Amino acid sequence: MILAAAQRQGRVMVDSLAAELGVSAHTIRRDLNALCEDAKLRRLHGGAEFIDGSANMPYAARSVLNLEAKQAIARATAALVPDGATVFISIGTTPALVAHALADREGLTVVTNNLNAALALSGNGAHRIILPGGELRLPDLDILGAAALEMFAAYRADIGIYGVGGIDSDGSLLDFHEPEVRVREQIRAGSRRAVLVADCSKFGRRAAAVGGRLEAQDLIVLDRRPEGAAGALLAPLGARVIIASEAQEARP
Repeated sequence: MILAAAQRQGRVMVDSLAAELGVSAHTIRRDLNALCEDAKLRRLHGGAEFIDGSANMPYAARSVLNLEAKQAIARATAALVPDGATVFISIGTTPALVAHALADREGLTVVTNNLNAALALSGNGAHRIILPGGELRLPDLDILGAAALEMFAAYRADIGIYGVGGIDSDGSLLDFHEPEVRVREQIRAGSRRAVLVADCSKFGRRAAAVGGRLEAQDLIVLDRRPEGAAGALLAPLGARVIIASEAQEARP
């Protein structure tokens, strides 16, 4: 009911929802928080606004959305990368957090079109960082297009790390622009081990450009184990799915 009201009105406010539904403001805030964690709504002062699932959120908003979940994914993914590896890192907030988690590794060769990832790694002089030429896309601080494709095609990575805009109900991988799909698929094709990183809000999230399949990934790192249809999609993949929360609990 809250989500439907937000979609209809564009935004909803805590006090008015509490009065309309006859529940406490605390209950409304809890429900809004849950919807925001699932990337269905975006918090405003005193309420929340509807997110158009077919359009991507601004980078600043994405960078703090589900932050703890993304940080857990980043730690679990970084654990897969040994010193001295050649690593592809894609655009997106979760891959950028993986780069932060890799900053203290030694002697990585990092090929990336994600300037946020490059900056996160740049404090360690033992790393070699390779970037494409071309126009910097603002405010995301990434580079797409022919130069990025050519750069990734010129290298072979031990491990490729990339995010995705959404995961459709049939397991198709979605992004908001076709060049994002092409670069992501080039990263996958050029990696000895291809790793998709995604928090569970990506399941069922709509985006217009399609390319790649969930089952084609070597590894998938998620924040938690999804339920329902999303869980059924992952069930046949077995040990290829890494759950960050479970990996954390397994560490001594």
